[in-house]
Amino acid sequence: HVEINVSDLAKSVKFWEYILKTLGYVEYQNWSKGRSWILGNTYIVMVQVDKKYMDIKYHRKAVGLNHLAFSATVNQIQEIRKYLMEMKATLIYEDRFPHAGAQDEYSLFFEDPDRIKAEIVSRNRKTA
Repeated sequence: HVEINVSDLAKSVKFWEYILKTLGYVEYQNWSKGRSWILGNTYIVMVQVDKKYMDIKYHRKAVGLNHLAFSATVNQIQEIRKYLMEMKATLIYEDRFPHAGAQDEYSLFFEDPDRIKAEIVSRNRKTA
């Protein structure tokens, strides 16, 4: 699993829930300071960061996690991209969409509310 500390749990849940459900994840755990979604043996956990760590901001170029990556179909990527545009989320490498990752991949890059970079990629060009 991957556990992510977030600055605003409600905001992160609102942002990620649709994306994860579109990718096939289902809600797994739900408690006052966290939420998780599971797909197969993999689950993603979001936890409200403790107040004493709120001032430490995340940056993907610093030591630590660079980005999260998820596999998807082209249709799922298109649906998620539409959702992100409606949410006015930050889309990364938009000028190179859908081949920002590689010419033989269909990929979407974006930032979540805490500026954590995420990639959703299809290595199979089929839309189903």
